[in-house]
Amino acid sequence: MDKLEIQKFIGTDKLTVSEVMQKIDINTMGILFLVDKNEHLIGCITDGDVRRYLLSGGKMENLAVHAANKEPRYARTIDEAKHLYHSKNFIIIPVVNNVMSIIDLYTGEKDRKTKKHRSPLNIPVVINAGGKGTRLDPFTRVLPKPLIPVGELPIIELIMQEYKTYSCEDFHIIVNYKKDLMKAYFHDNENNYNITWYDEEKPLGTGGGLSLLRGKFDSTFFFANCDALLTANYESMLKFHKQNGNVITMVCAYKNINIPYGVVDMGKNGTIENMREKPLISFLTNTGIYIVEPEVMDYIDDNEFIGFPDIITRVKESGKKVAVFPVSENDWMDMGQLSELEKMRIKLYGE
Repeated sequence: MDKLEIQKFIGTDKLTVSEVMQKIDINTMGILFLVDKNEHLIGCITDGDVRRYLLSGGKMENLAVHAANKEPRYARTIDEAKHLYHSKNFIIIPVVNNVMSIIDLYTGEKDRKTKKHRSPLNIPVVINAGGKGTRLDPFTRVLPKPLIPVGELPIIELIMQEYKTYSCEDFHIIVNYKKDLMKAYFHDNENNYNITWYDEEKPLGTGGGLSLLRGKFDSTFFFANCDALLTANYESMLKFHKQNGNVITMVCAYKNINIPYGVVDMGKNGTIENMREKPLISFLTNTGIYIVEPEVMDYIDDNEFIGFPDIITRVKESGKKVAVFPVSENDWMDMGQLSELEKMRIKLYGE
């Protein structure tokens, strides 16, 4: 690997968690190696390390070294790196010199493009596909939002194919706007998806359509809006949900935004409290993807118009456990706006 490419995978021990996440998103490999002021390897950090750190109470503005693995695996030669990589299924192996400076990286070469084994989850998937998709007007005057193509396939089929890689093939789709077009598309689909349709007689919001599925499930299911594609580890999400006894787990993505202006905090009588030059704002945003227990249906009235976040509030106020599972921004693709459609296509299919 050339020196410029190697630098994408290296950061200093002065980086914050938020800054590390930005670098991880850029290199797309889910890992960053941390070095000290002498450029000696002192640790590595993955998006999974960040998630565990945040779930334990860490903050995005804290130094990333606190979340890092201080004993990263490394090799002295490329041959040794290849042996380590293939024996333990690592993401990437750094090659270091005698003073622990990184001189090369081994990423598996052609194996890098090979999909890793995914454990079968075999749980139902509910997709809310009934909205009008007004943010995608004028496209949605012709097609329902779920059928708008992103490259070779419509967004809803891309979502379904991702679930199928985990052997989740029992699909329950809530429809309303242009529902006949939706059903016609899948009627002639050569992939023969196992779909049960639920017709909204009137709009029920992002959560109310679940009332149509009352009594259909007696175990955990995925619930997703039809405008977001998630490529994170679904097995890890489900494990987190089960281990913590959650009734609802909301999947949220890290979001880092650089404000391109100097920001001023104003106090009484116009006094300047604080000034920040082009600050980085970090937060978690709802992806519209959830893991849900069937008892959630008890919090929805029949044919009630309600957003799913409002249902979450009801469940939380009743004393039940709801929680967030954070994922990398790079694992979340949202096509709810016209400006995002082309970005999603390039990410999925390349230039």
